[in-house]
Amino acid sequence: MSNPYLEQWTSKEMLKELEEGILNAPQDLLGCHIFKEEDVQIFTAYRPCAKRMWVLDSKGETTYEMEPMEPEGFFGYVIEKKSERLKKYRFRVEYGPDDVIEIDDPYAFPGMFGELDRYLFSEGNHYKIYEKLGAHPMKRDGVEGVQFAVWAPHACSVSVIGEFNMWDARLHKMIMRGSSGIFELFVPGAWEGAAYKYEITAKSGDKLYKTDPYGNYAELRPGNASRITSLDGYKWQDGSYQKKHQKKSRDVRDKEPMSIYEVHLASWKKRIEDDDNGNFSYCELASMLGDYVVDMGYTHIELMGIAEYPFDGSWGYQVGCYYAPTSRYGEPKDFMYFVDEMHKRGIQVILDWVPAHFPKDAHCLGRFDGQPLYEHPDSRRGEHPDWGTYIFDYGRMEVKNFLVANALFWIEKFHIDGLRVDAVASMLYLDYGKNDGEWLPNKDGGNEHYEAIHFLQHLNSEVEKEHPGAYIIAEESTAWPGVTAPVADGGLGFSYKWNMGWMNDFLEYMKLDPYFRKDHQGQLCFSIDYYTSEKYILVLSHDEVVHGKCSLLNKMSGLEGDKFASLRAAFGFMYGHPGKKLLFMGQEFAQKREWAEFRSLDWFLLEEDDRHKKMQDYVRELNHLYQKYDALYYHDFDVMGFEWMDCWRPELSTVAFVRRGSSVKDQLMFIANFTPMALEDYQVNAPCAGTFTEILNSDEERFGGEGRVNKKPIQAKPCKAPVVPRPGEKIEPGKKYYELELYVPPLSVVVLRYDYKAECFSNCIFY
Repeated sequence: MSNPYLEQWTSKEMLKELEEGILNAPQDLLGCHIFKEEDVQIFTAYRPCAKRMWVLDSKGETTYEMEPMEPEGFFGYVIEKKSERLKKYRFRVEYGPDDVIEIDDPYAFPGMFGELDRYLFSEGNHYKIYEKLGAHPMKRDGVEGVQFAVWAPHACSVSVIGEFNMWDARLHKMIMRGSSGIFELFVPGAWEGAAYKYEITAKSGDKLYKTDPYGNYAELRPGNASRITSLDGYKWQDGSYQKKHQKKSRDVRDKEPMSIYEVHLASWKKRIEDDDNGNFSYCELASMLGDYVVDMGYTHIELMGIAEYPFDGSWGYQVGCYYAPTSRYGEPKDFMYFVDEMHKRGIQVILDWVPAHFPKDAHCLGRFDGQPLYEHPDSRRGEHPDWGTYIFDYGRMEVKNFLVANALFWIEKFHIDGLRVDAVASMLYLDYGKNDGEWLPNKDGGNEHYEAIHFLQHLNSEVEKEHPGAYIIAEESTAWPGVTAPVADGGLGFSYKWNMGWMNDFLEYMKLDPYFRKDHQGQLCFSIDYYTSEKYILVLSHDEVVHGKCSLLNKMSGLEGDKFASLRAAFGFMYGHPGKKLLFMGQEFAQKREWAEFRSLDWFLLEEDDRHKKMQDYVRELNHLYQKYDALYYHDFDVMGFEWMDCWRPELSTVAFVRRGSSVKDQLMFIANFTPMALEDYQVNAPCAGTFTEILNSDEERFGGEGRVNKKPIQAKPCKAPVVPRPGEKIEPGKKYYELELYVPPLSVVVLRYDYKAECFSNCIFY
């Protein structure tokens, strides 16, 4: 080494760490520095395979050839005169006679992850952390490039590698900021669309190659690198929609219709069958799906598998990149367009969100920096033995920050209206899916997961505070109390809860031969005993039509004609039952086969058999009826919204009830017959005097039935006692009771509208 200043500046230890790839403070060695003791300007650079290097002034007019040093590829230069010092500089690199490039020095740019950022992140309260961590294209000091930042506190060193540096980890060693575990670096010349990863040197010496936990775009599988992208620049067209919805209180939302169409985009319709990549794009699906949803009368869509995931067969429930829309259907801004188009049509968009667990794929979050980081370090808390996945460490502030910020990210950056949180029960219970000895009790010896509970409460509180119009929906399958109760009252704070109990009971009832249903009336009616205990969504989801469970149509009892009739009756009962609604795609036209993620729905059935087209017409009519009459949604969660008229004759396998809307005079009456026998002169309690008109009958010919309908209005007649007294009911002498008499077809639902007249309504009976 000919220059003594360079010899003094460098150390054998740092040079060795540089050569071995474990230098975690490259800024202390590389770049431009003032050697204070000697007051000289020192330039150092590391470009393996370079033959020669020069320091250039910002205009490229003044050049200084750098001295080659050990290890190979390390160069240095000293400017001793203050008058000659460079304020801005670049490097010229010669790899061969015809291979000369000019580059900006990544170590010439100060860090952007400030002290306040590090503090908020460590406290778990940096809800814009996705604007700091990850890869962000920008211009700094006139130089185009990408700012990279990643959290890897156990790493010895981190390099960003990618198409912009030939995947050479030696070129862009990242700088660790304090003790935060944050590594960052601005890489001049890195471009949007380029693939990249982080090479992490673990304390064990192992080299790990990880996708960016905060990356916004990923390679199409089977590739697993992240891609540089900017989420800025999309011109949203949903301003009026946002203004209408984003500030709505929960009380207002609760009194609005909510009919959800659950969709798996790849298998709704495919461009090319039997081709993993034969999917329509976000942009193509926007109009196709949007128009269909509007036509069918749904108010919301719920999308499965949008956050990037490695394995198609997981349906998106084993997420690899939480901050990236899957590239299966296009780029992130294409997904923005998709959401925008839904909003133009008045359709609200809900995403499935999976904070319960994540996969063990080597490129994902697991053992991210060589040690447990995002997952709990104790396998009894940190792994799902049945699912083969890791469980988040909900007690670690940075992990909690990652998840809460992610929920807000989808709402803020992609204008998502709500999130359905998958597998909440697995988060609440420490022993979920585990045998004795496989789980670790809480500090009080119980199975409640305190950290997960606090995380969910915190999540729901933050979302409600920042975006009061957004939904957070719990898929929670147990009787955990207060899932939708306010956090201030000790609840979890969710907007709604999937009613899994109703779904299981109801489907088991519909599977029964009608002869045996009389012994199972409780399965049909039990849900009414608890419908006000939570804010429920009634669901017939994808989970019920896979893995040998058969399609919804084939769950119905009887021959094929009876199956169609039973399914119409089932849907009719569901739409009359209190609670918001969700149907999985394909159920609306009675898909025969089980759903499979690798093929389209069987749309050809609509052409081959008009019963499927008529079922589609029926569901469309139910949805439009649902939106037209607020009796079907206004009082979904309180006792004003529902009243039994008949559920006490199990031998008939028939029920009747009234739904009431914003005004108690707004009444619809549902009669459901779950037997293959017609009720010729069915007598049932009426809520009041007056006229009732049939507005829907599942046996109408246009829906695939036999056309056995009640064409004339039905008059409620006075009687001395209820047709069917309620259990324990005392008959009051002189009190006016009323009854209806009508025809109820086999395996059908009949819906009657009360024709309000003030003089009749004054005689209403409220039990």
